[in-house]
Amino acid sequence: MEKYQAIVIGTGQAGPSLAARLASSGLKTAIIEKGAFGGTCVNNGCTPTKTLVASAKAAFVARRAQDFGIMIEGDIHVDMKKVKARKDVLVNQSNQGLEKWLGGTANLTVYQGHARFTDTHAIEVGDQQLIGEKIFVNVGGRPFIPPGFEDVEYYTNVEMMDIDFVPSHLIVVGGSYIGLEFAQMYRRFGSKVTLIERGDRLISREDPDVSAEVLSMLEDEGIEFRFNATCLGGSGSVGNIEVDVDCQKGAPVVQGTHLLLATGRQPNTDDLGIKHAGIETDARGYLVVNDHCQTNVEGIWALGDCNGKGAFTHTAYNDFEIVAANILDNDPRKISDRILCYGLYTDPALARVGMTETEVRAAGINALVASRPMKRIARAKEKGETYGFMKFLVDAESKKFLGATILGIEGDEVIHGILDMMYADAPYTVIQRAVHIHPTVSELIPTALADLKPLV
Repeated sequence: MEKYQAIVIGTGQAGPSLAARLASSGLKTAIIEKGAFGGTCVNNGCTPTKTLVASAKAAFVARRAQDFGIMIEGDIHVDMKKVKARKDVLVNQSNQGLEKWLGGTANLTVYQGHARFTDTHAIEVGDQQLIGEKIFVNVGGRPFIPPGFEDVEYYTNVEMMDIDFVPSHLIVVGGSYIGLEFAQMYRRFGSKVTLIERGDRLISREDPDVSAEVLSMLEDEGIEFRFNATCLGGSGSVGNIEVDVDCQKGAPVVQGTHLLLATGRQPNTDDLGIKHAGIETDARGYLVVNDHCQTNVEGIWALGDCNGKGAFTHTAYNDFEIVAANILDNDPRKISDRILCYGLYTDPALARVGMTETEVRAAGINALVASRPMKRIARAKEKGETYGFMKFLVDAESKKFLGATILGIEGDEVIHGILDMMYADAPYTVIQRAVHIHPTVSELIPTALADLKPLV
């Protein structure tokens, strides 16, 4: 039995940085990983998908080359083996580099295997028993598979990472972040794509105008959609897939060659021996934490996707910052200081910060709103990418930002101007009066803000 002052379970975005901080502070530390180092982001999330998105955009731009006066003779061909190889290089650089870094970190012992609690501060890894004074759970999440798909061969975002071919007809179930990114990506690679959504619109957490614009731009690329699919289920194997949709309009069955299930995620806490540790979970299996990522058990923290406080790489890293600040720096940072922000990486991307218009209305806040379509932004027109719009919500009394949506070219970068204003707790007039570089997308933020009107 080996005793440690600190044990970190999982090498996702929060775990390695925290383990290194703990070890460098003098604590005898262990970190445990059951699979590839780096967690979802590095292995089957951010790094590989955005690499594939970039390849898909290259194919899309090549097909549009004549719109810019560039003539390419012959058809554009996508070599998926080379696309996958490029993706694999970047993934391997990340996870192998992380593994090497952790292995070479002083005062840090790396264990490879599935960690399970056997008691409050006792963990079993294979045939090894570890005791930790402080334990940090960073086990992430995995795809959620709904009932009805027991008799069909399907992929999730994990298995999609191994594809080195272009499916003839890809059926995607799920009209949110993962589903939309893969649908557009494979349509651009050359697949016929049908996306099935249980609800009546895409990305239902967003405002209706956002959902409508994303639908329009993806339909223009040839993706087919089926909504109000209230009786989902599938059958068949690769090459001959059938998905029951039972929609009010259209055929009751969608037929295709391959199936991607993008129906949400669940935390990796069901095989962690949580009951032996006495850690409280919510109805969905997330570990319940306070504002400092502490669980109900003294000396045990939960970080990243498994605590239900954020489902993004950047929120997981912020969890690390919060825990390290409280434990090592005497700095009382907390989760509630965090401003919600995220991106959806369709092309163009959707970037969001703070409240939506729907949320502002529901809260009854006296607010101002301004919006501007990308087709009225010179930089977007010059680049030939005019889908989308920017929208800003401001508190009418304090003049401070409540939230913003930027769907459009470079929106995932432009949004940070608003995010920083919100962290600075500054009125919108600060950025409205700033002089921005021309020609850029960001320079139209002050112009749009000049049109603020009461939200009615």
